[in-house]
Amino acid sequence: MPDRTEIRLVEYGSALLGAERLTPRDVEQLRALETHGCLSLEPAPSGWRLKADATVGILALDRIRLVIEPKFAIPGEQLMSWLAYALGAPAPLPARARRWSTGPEGYADLVAAALLEQCEQLVREGLRRDYVRRQSLEPVLRGRLDVAAQVTGRYGQLDQLHVRTFDREADIWDNRVLGTALRAARTLATHPGLARDLHTIARAFPQAPTPGAALRALDRTRYTRLNARYRPAHTWARLILSGGGVTDLLTDDGMTADGLLLAMPALWEAVVRRLVTEAAAPKGGRAIPISGATGITVRGDLGSTSTFRPDVLLSIPGRDPSARTLLPVDAKYKRYDRYGVGAADVHQLLTYSAGYTPSADPHAVIVHPCLDGYSQRLLQASGPRGTLGSIHVIGVDTQAPPEQAAVWIRSVLPAADR
Repeated sequence: MPDRTEIRLVEYGSALLGAERLTPRDVEQLRALETHGCLSLEPAPSGWRLKADATVGILALDRIRLVIEPKFAIPGEQLMSWLAYALGAPAPLPARARRWSTGPEGYADLVAAALLEQCEQLVREGLRRDYVRRQSLEPVLRGRLDVAAQVTGRYGQLDQLHVRTFDREADIWDNRVLGTALRAARTLATHPGLARDLHTIARAFPQAPTPGAALRALDRTRYTRLNARYRPAHTWARLILSGGGVTDLLTDDGMTADGLLLAMPALWEAVVRRLVTEAAAPKGGRAIPISGATGITVRGDLGSTSTFRPDVLLSIPGRDPSARTLLPVDAKYKRYDRYGVGAADVHQLLTYSAGYTPSADPHAVIVHPCLDGYSQRLLQASGPRGTLGSIHVIGVDTQAPPEQAAVWIRSVLPAADR
């Protein structure tokens, strides 16, 4: 990997870059990320002004290595535990069990480490093999003779035979996607020991023609008892090959780059979706799809119809098990542990409460990350004609294990019969 100047930003931070720092290819890649709302790039008198959005991670360009750190000071390993929780994947090994260390941007190394750990386990257990059809020219008959190829290609000569074989090999897509991801992960690794281990294990895996081909193969993959053990490794491979996060940031429009970027709002939404679903389950609650009749729709305006959809809509039983109440929950990746809830979010949650909860007691829930322990508070909105609704603001301690956070949310989640 070529030497690159490291540029460090925090979320929503900006930096001035000289014109010589960015190549035309870099500008093209950054423009592609700009269309996805990951960052912004504007011309400046002396070059470029680069401003980060709510996307964090590493992007290796031709001349610079861009590191965007989370605005929440979450240690790399803790961030990875939340990412693994959101994806439903095994968490990476703890630092003391590894042969490398992590820096402030260490979660990029940890994603590569998680992939490495799963691939090493697959190699120890033995890579999956399947029957692969091959056509070859052999001196003796193996498999089936390709009569058409023999007649048209060899004109009756029998010193070389066109044959079709069907042998069990490891060169299958389950393994190819991992070989491609391991080679891509090596370009992300900041620690030489990790890069060396990735290079070593990659030799055991075949490689797909392109990263795009590997991603398409992952989209087609269906897991059975034969390849179920590959699911965790494929989860981390997809993260590497797609550029990171729970939304594939770098795959649209054919753009690729050496980097791992996490869209933090999307990650937090995935975390909250699983947290509140697991928290409500022991109480008989469940998350229900938000579409069609369960959506809040605005019609009659100029342009297309618009909709309001909370991140999670829980169905919770009341005192009468046959009667269930809806509870809208929205994930907000904002510092609501330090600042008051914004007016736009208040209006949004009041709309949810009016659309989904009983008119006698409309209420909704905001779940936000918190660094100083758990927190909760209740906002009451009222007007001249009485109460408009209540908003429960719940702060989840991101320093705690996700499973512990789910238990705490269960204790403060509003009940249907409150």
